Parts: sequence; structure tokens; C-alpha cells
Amino acid sequence: METLAKKIENLKVEKNAVVLAHYYQVPEIQDIADYVGDSLGLSQQAAKTKADMIVFAGVHFMAETAKILSPEKKVVLPDMNAGCSLADGCPPSQFADFLKSYPDHLVISYINCSAAIKTMSDVIVTSGNAVQIVESFPKDQKIIFAPDRNLGGYINRITGRNMVLWDGSCEVHDILTTEAVVNLKMKYPDARLIAHPECKAQLLELADYIGSTTALLKFTRTDSAKKYIVATESGILHKMQLDSPEKQFYVVPSDETCSCNDCPYMKLNTLEKLYLSMKNERPEIVLDPITIEKARIPIEKMLRLSELAGLIK
Repeated sequence: METLAKKIENLKVEKNAVVLAHYYQVPEIQDIADYVGDSLGLSQQAAKTKADMIVFAGVHFMAETAKILSPEKKVVLPDMNAGCSLADGCPPSQFADFLKSYPDHLVISYINCSAAIKTMSDVIVTSGNAVQIVESFPKDQKIIFAPDRNLGGYINRITGRNMVLWDGSCEVHDILTTEAVVNLKMKYPDARLIAHPECKAQLLELADYIGSTTALLKFTRTDSAKKYIVATESGILHKMQLDSPEKQFYVVPSDETCSCNDCPYMKLNTLEKLYLSMKNERPEIVLDPITIEKARIPIEKMLRLSELAGLIK
């Protein structure tokens, strides 16, 4: 009997499909994917392919970004309920009202937002390029940053800015505590703490290194330490362990009941759901042409600014 993995491989050929998996997906999905990475990087990879269908094992806003960058391709998401607390915490109607109070502000939005929020933004950023892109604007430029207050606060501290922050957060990162970090530090005193900037300020103050998911992964590959305390979603440990089998990784737990920190939305995707979404070509991400056009503009502006800043060569 054919395994699900084999059936998925066969469907890739039959449907001319490409499978994308975010680092936070379960290991068996990461292992079957054509590309594993961060959300924007995955969408960019898919756009370069000649695939007819993109199967995005991630969350809803990521699949939307793939559709924005590849409007001619069919994009499916294994589970349409795979949302995001950060994206969902910034409803378009409320954000539109919020913007009315700051009519002279530039709107910079983290890519972890809905397509609708992207259409209201002047430029999009990732956690990897946010500081440099904010710094590309004059110091006296008034800025709104949405939707992550923790990432926005981190950028404010690094740059000395005073951006107006939308009050949103990622529940996976916001829940992590300094107490949990200290407990792990006591247990593994020679381990380095690496953290995603979506974590709270108090936790980031303890970190030896702060960076995007991709940056954290690269750091553990090139850094000399042998042990790491990881303040982000548990799924990244699979890739970290594959890349550095001689090293040890300990994720900061979300509570006292387990040694994990899983995103409940990311983990809605399963190998079976991925197979069914490929087979049935649904649930499909559908965006109207106007939304795609408007949402693409701030993404393209980010790419131009990144190139000028030397982040893209």
C-alpha cells in the first residue's frame, strides 16, 4: 500500500504542484516539502517555479502572500482554519478607524498580517529586515507599525524611534516568560539564549542573539556554542537538529505542563490534510484582483528598500 508521502509525491507530478512548509510545521510535513522556510521566502520561491498549484503548509496570511506574488497560480491551504493570532488581532475595519487618528503617518506593517491590512500599508517588512527598512526613512518621519507591538517595540528600542504601535501580538511568542528562561538557564548554564523579536521586551533583554526564524537557524549553524535555549515555536527545532546534529536545543516552554511551545494554528495542518488539499485542490485561497494589486505594492516597496539597504544582492 502506498504511503501518504508517496501519494503526495505522485500528486506533485500529476498536478504540477509545489509544496511549501513553514519551519513551524510538523517534521513529516517539512520532510515532504519542496521548500522549507519563512513565509515571504517561501512565497518568493514558489513564484519562481513553473508550478500550476502552490500547496502552502502554513497559516492563512502566508497562503495569501503566495497568491499575491503568484496570482496566476492556484494556491491551496491544507486547513482553512489555520489562522494566526497576530493577523486575526488586527481586523481591517478597526485598523482603518485607527489610521484616521494618524493621517500624517507612514504605515509600516509586518508581513504577518492579512491581505486587507497589506492594502492599507505603505511598506511591508519582515522580522529580518524591519530595522533596516525603518531606518531607511528620516528620523522625523511619523510611523505607524502594525500589527505586532513586541516587534515594533524592539525596533523602537534599536532605532530610537517612537513609532505608534498597533496593540497586537503573537500568542506563541507573547506567552513566553523570563521565569521559564531563567529556569532553563539554571538547568543549562552553558546554553545560549536565542529569541525571536516577537517575544516580550523583558525576555529579549536576556537574549544572547535576537533574530528572525531564518536568522536563528543560521546563527545555530555558524555559532560555536553547543547548547541553545530557543525562544520561538517548537517546529524550528527539527531543522536546527538536522543542520547541527552535534548540538542540543531546548525550546522555552509555553507552560509548566510540557517542554514545548507549539502554535495551535500551524499544527492544524497534517500530512493527511495536505494530501487531500492537493488531491481535491481545495480549500483554495481566492483574492480579488484589486486586493492583489494593492497588497503587492507595499511588498514590492519592501523589496526595493531591501535592495538599496544591501539586504538583497
